[in-house]
Amino acid sequence: MKNKSLINYLCLSGIISVIFYLLHDVIGAINYPNYNWLSQAVSDLTATNSPSFIIANEFLTLYKIFNCLCSALLCILIKKEKSKFLKFGIYLFSIMNYISAIGFTLFPLSSDGYDGSLKSFIHVYIITVSVVILSILSLILIAIGSSKRKYNILSYFAILSLLLMFIGAIVSVNISKEYFGLFERFSVYSTVIFTGVLGLYGFNNL
Repeated sequence: MKNKSLINYLCLSGIISVIFYLLHDVIGAINYPNYNWLSQAVSDLTATNSPSFIIANEFLTLYKIFNCLCSALLCILIKKEKSKFLKFGIYLFSIMNYISAIGFTLFPLSSDGYDGSLKSFIHVYIITVSVVILSILSLILIAIGSSKRKYNILSYFAILSLLLMFIGAIVSVNISKEYFGLFERFSVYSTVIFTGVLGLYGFNNL
């Protein structure tokens, strides 16, 4: 059995990040009067003028810290990986996490959404688009790179995350608004949970 290093153990920060993201969703909703998770986006909880902003943002900040820590450690460990697809897939996924964590923090939206300001333009058309493109590319590369390896279960999780992302995006814009929040979470949680999966992968296989 392979001896695990401190970095391997610290990769479990990916699991911790998932827990804090879930807490930001649950506790944020509790502190948002009349919040409806079926119809409202998860981002409403941390909108700058939302009643749950302070407490939800605290948990979201902890999520970002552990998420970025896990991403950085995976980039260190993956350097010895022979599969270029898997290696660059994890690099791109990590870059996506950093862009998301830093970009959405620097350029937050209010609950009014896109208002034509420079800040909202950067949030929607630069950061969000970059995150979506990098998520798709990285998941495809990881799925290909890990499909023929001994840990090909990672490939299945990458494909599942990609499918959930597309399902959430497509259904949420075509379904009744009363269920927008539910299907929007398919897209959001697909990458959040996949970071936890990568954290377990770093703990067990790298």
